[in-house]
Amino acid sequence: MISESYLAVAEAAVSLLGHRSVADAWDEPSALAGYAVSGLAGHLAGQVSVVAKALDGPEPATEPVALLDYFLQARWIDAEQDSEVHRGIRGSGEQYAEVGPHALAARTAEVLDRLRRDLPRQRPDRVVQFPWGPPSLRLDDLLTNRMMELVVHLDDLAVSVGMPTPELPAAATDAVVALLATLAARRHGAVPVLRALTRAERAPDTIAAF
Repeated sequence: MISESYLAVAEAAVSLLGHRSVADAWDEPSALAGYAVSGLAGHLAGQVSVVAKALDGPEPATEPVALLDYFLQARWIDAEQDSEVHRGIRGSGEQYAEVGPHALAARTAEVLDRLRRDLPRQRPDRVVQFPWGPPSLRLDDLLTNRMMELVVHLDDLAVSVGMPTPELPAAATDAVVALLATLAARRHGAVPVLRALTRAERAPDTIAAF
């Protein structure tokens, strides 16, 4: 189940957020351009908190969009790093981080405990919406979306503080890799992605999904 994979990845995120190395590097630049370690940690924590906020919201009346369509219409994918949308994303992470490393880790752990109780009770096809508004997504698609964010930024944060990237369940990483590969094929074409995966001599310079 996607909810089980999401919870396992969120647990790894909470564990990393609580590690001393994150607090020690709090004000240092991170491996992710434009983010301090603090802002990156806040952004990671947000991927847990936003799910709880989505569950608290009313079920929207609008039809849910498919997950791939959600990504393909997202403004941030093609936006420059100094664009308004990316400044807003960085600002949200910084707001989460304002409480400091220890409080951030503790608060995110509390949210995760709540999600462990609440997610198993939800219908996978429940329609939810992000706190900032449309579009609507089915719950399993929202969890896959946030799990992708957690997996990617777990690596960013671990590298930033000199920690090994946490090992995650295969079911979680398989789902994320499949999503990213599909997005990459939509953005670059299937042939470049196939070549990158099978023919190093003909591989393009990048098949980045974002």
